[in-house]
Amino acid sequence: MKLNAAQIEQTLQQLDAQAIPAEHPAMSQLERLFGEHTYFIDNSGLNIVEPVATEKAAGKMGVVVNLANWTDGKGTSLEAHAPESTDRMINLDKDRNH
Repeated sequence: MKLNAAQIEQTLQQLDAQAIPAEHPAMSQLERLFGEHTYFIDNSGLNIVEPVATEKAAGKMGVVVNLANWTDGKGTSLEAHAPESTDRMINLDKDRNH
């Protein structure tokens, strides 16, 4: 899922990560491997946010999905794996952020 500027801001307020800019040299390779998404790097590795349906109308929610983990403690190399949903939820609705 490609996030808009407000959704990226909302995500960064709730997730200790950095968004990879669209003009980053690695973006074409990331999109070739994983599709068109907004990518985030954090302590666990490479992540995206995917929309999820919620049972109650609590705004637009997303789940953090990990795509690759760091191969070393220095955060210099990533190893891709099958996408893994995490237990981290992101409220993407600016008016309902808590």
